Formats: sequence, C-alpha cells, structure tokens
Amino acid sequence: MIEVENLVKRFGSTVAVNGISFRVDDGEIYGLLGPNGSGKSTTMKILAGILKPTSGRVVVGGVDVAGDSLGVKRIVGYVPETPVLYESLTPVEFFNFVGSVRGIPEEELQERVETFVRAFGIEKYLGEMIGSLSFGTKQKISLISAMLHDPKVLILDEAMNGLDPKSARILRELLLQFKEEGRSIVFSTHVLALAETICDRVSVIYNGEIIAEGTVEQLKEFAHEESLEDVFLKLTESQDEVAGIVRALKDAL
Repeated sequence: MIEVENLVKRFGSTVAVNGISFRVDDGEIYGLLGPNGSGKSTTMKILAGILKPTSGRVVVGGVDVAGDSLGVKRIVGYVPETPVLYESLTPVEFFNFVGSVRGIPEEELQERVETFVRAFGIEKYLGEMIGSLSFGTKQKISLISAMLHDPKVLILDEAMNGLDPKSARILRELLLQFKEEGRSIVFSTHVLALAETICDRVSVIYNGEIIAEGTVEQLKEFAHEESLEDVFLKLTESQDEVAGIVRALKDAL
C-alpha cells in the first residue's frame, strides 16, 4: 500500500509538487498521468526513495519515505523515465551487481535472470557493453533489474518507452500478474489508451497538483468525454490548443 498526504516538493523557489494526496491499495494499478513538467517524475522519485519530500507524509509498504528511504528502496522496484545503467558493464555483469546489492542468493538470482532475459528476448546482448545497446534494450535491462528482487511495490515511470510490441505486451501481462499477487503499482505513461486498459484508477496531475482522480469511467463522466485521451486534453486545457495546431497544419499543408 502507498499513502501520500499533502506532498510538497520544492527545488529552490520552484514548486514541483504542490500538496498532492492519493492512496494506492494492495493489488491495484494506479496511473499517474500528466503533461511533461507536471510533477509526475518528481512524485515517483519520492515514492521510490530517491528524493525526500519538502513536506507532507509518504508511506510506501508501511515504510515512511522521509524517515527510512533505504527501507523504501528495499521493497520498491523503480524504473526511471530514462534508463540509468552502468554502461561500461555487460547486462550479465549489471544483473550480478544488482543481485549483490539486493542480497539475492546466487542460485535464485540466476534463475530469475534467465527467466526475465528469455521473456524479453535479450539473450544475444548479454555479453555486449550496455553503452553499445539500443534504447529499447536498455529499457528492458532497466525493467529486469527493477524486478529481480521480487519487489512488493513497483514504480514505473514511462516504462513502455522504447519497447517493441511483443515486449510491451509481456510487460502488461506481468503487471496484471503482479496485481493479482497483491502488489501496489504506480504507472505513468503518455499512451493513454494503455492506461485506460490496465489502470484501476488514475489521477491527472497538472502544474504540480492533482486536478482529477478516479476510475477511467468516473473521469469520462466527470469531463463529459468518451475517451481518456479527450479527458486528459480537456482537464489540462490542451483541447483547444491541439485543435488550433491541427487546423494550422492543415492550412499549411
């Protein structure tokens, strides 16, 4: 379970997150949606124990983020928006490093690595330097490393970025399996059709504040729109802007 109460994060005079509150239950996939610069990634870094809140209360899996960020990291699997990897290592070396840091027994680690490597189809890259690999392959390595320690909570920031359709489908099925196992999952994506498919509830964050929260159907009813994409554009005041840009493009072309 994740509990966020009146979370504020400032960077100097800039308020990145402005008093947001939400809760993610066990066995729930919670979508955190918003335009670039809205505060999504900052919020997710706080949930993962990477950043400390300026104020407010954040509890992840029973662990207070401000008081025990290391304890949060032990139970969370986190995938950042852009993969953060040791590019001078091979994937095998990196997975072994992660296993060592996480304290995963050797036999258990190798079994998990083999399972995930086969699932995401990266066997032929295991001996290559990570720095030489494509963005999509790096994203798969990031995903695998986040799941190796069998985390209670998953924080996935644009985790579908760069994935081929097969791998994206595998990840989607994994998330649904993790949900059935009672894990809490926070998931951000710009692919709103995907969020509409897998998220139990979503919130729309805009300028550091949550402006709407509920099931997809509740948000559609609230905004009087038929798709999550239209809900998102309407709530973030982008609908008219998009329509104007499209009209200008049509006139120009």
